[in-house]
Amino acid sequence: MASRRALQIGGATIAVGGVYYLYSAGGNPKVAEKKLEHDVSAAGARLKGQDLSSTEAQKKGEVLAKEAGATLDRTVDNVRADIRQADKVITSKMHEAGSKVDQLKDEGTKAFNDTSKELKQTANSFDKKVNQKTSEAKSGISSWLGFGK
Repeated sequence: MASRRALQIGGATIAVGGVYYLYSAGGNPKVAEKKLEHDVSAAGARLKGQDLSSTEAQKKGEVLAKEAGATLDRTVDNVRADIRQADKVITSKMHEAGSKVDQLKDEGTKAFNDTSKELKQTANSFDKKVNQKTSEAKSGISSWLGFGK
């Protein structure tokens, strides 16, 4: 008789539970089934000692957020350090390039001045030779015509 009574109480409890889930789901049996599955899995987790209260979950979430924040901060610091290093390298290369440009400019100016000087010397030498040959030619023609020596 005790087992019959237990069956009746168990059946009534299941029926009341079914009505509760159906009522809380707004009469939708699929939603009621999902809620029941969720509650059963939560009860199983509690029995296994895996239950996390909302405060524990919040604490774990805060810990994970702090870890993620620290990781993000380290990443940002590393990127900033890399940018500073790249800036140093770029500045150094710009100074090197500026020095090379100045050096090439000085070499170009010197080469221009040297070439200009050589060109003037060559032109003066050419003018001298032309004047000398012209004078020789004049004296030669004058002597043929009897005007000179």
